[in-house]
Amino acid sequence: MKLKLNQLLGAFLLSFILFSCSNSDSEQPRGAYEQGILIMNEGNFGTNDGEVYHLDPATQTLKSNVFEAENLRPFAGLLEDMVPAGENLYLVANTGKVEIVDAGTFKSTGAVSGGLDQPRSLEVVGSKLFISDYGPYNASYATPDSYVAVVDGLNGGVVSKKIEVSNKPEDLFAYGKYIFVAGSEEGKVEIIDADKEEVIKVLEVDGHPAQFFESDGRVWLFSTGNDEVYFQSFHMDNFTKATTNALPVANATGRIAFGNDNIFYVVTSTGWPDYIDGVSRVSVLGPELDLDWMSGSGFYGIGYDKSRDELYVANSNGFQGNGTITVYDKEGAEIRSFETGRGPSGFLFY
Repeated sequence: MKLKLNQLLGAFLLSFILFSCSNSDSEQPRGAYEQGILIMNEGNFGTNDGEVYHLDPATQTLKSNVFEAENLRPFAGLLEDMVPAGENLYLVANTGKVEIVDAGTFKSTGAVSGGLDQPRSLEVVGSKLFISDYGPYNASYATPDSYVAVVDGLNGGVVSKKIEVSNKPEDLFAYGKYIFVAGSEEGKVEIIDADKEEVIKVLEVDGHPAQFFESDGRVWLFSTGNDEVYFQSFHMDNFTKATTNALPVANATGRIAFGNDNIFYVVTSTGWPDYIDGVSRVSVLGPELDLDWMSGSGFYGIGYDKSRDELYVANSNGFQGNGTITVYDKEGAEIRSFETGRGPSGFLFY
């Protein structure tokens, strides 16, 4: 997805970590990895070599394999999402685990390593973790047993409950004690009461839900269709749909970057056999700005550094070796490029 980053990947879906203050109201110093940019490298299927890189954009210093360097063991999974919450950073692997690290040091603080199948993203409500999961494949490679897993404890542990949801849940969004679930395959948003640990409402939405975000004081959902993308907002007082804006963006992949001034960047791909990729530059409120803003091949992830007004486009290079990151200014002029890990797919900007 995500990053919840979400990207979503980001962040996907991409957020800041808030730091607690001392009695003198002075801000606690940030850790080494709570500054700059974290790059999520998904890894290659089969070798499960997902990893996180850290970039200092001021000096262009790139540190590779951060998890392994700080914990003296490989991440050993396919990295799907990175979710900051409090002092922790949750690394969601769709190979059946969640690794939890201290956001500042990247030292392991725990894990969820049992009871999961194909986790996609995560949200924290109170002292509980809620993890969207495709569930196992059946004989037809469908996922009829998708769920949101519940874990009691911010530093992981065992799955205490699985809440049944529609097929292929992706992004999650927490609002008070409620969790919105993006049901990508069936076009649904399910709302979970975190206290009751059950679905209390189901909304039918347009397209295939991919990622939630906030803009202009409203909660939005980004969804994809064959020939359109949808930006849908919600009434949060009664959990109903408020507005739907459809834009003629074809072949959207679900990866989106949130720029300044309500301008978003959507990755598109024709897929096999042509694999013509692009980036559409659109406004959440419409009308569209430039549907063919950028073209190329191998586009796999995207993110926007709002503080520097720079767009980061990740290229998988066909998973033949490491990927490449290219940085552009807001007008689309290339600034620089550099090599990163296998399958770069999302970013977290501090």
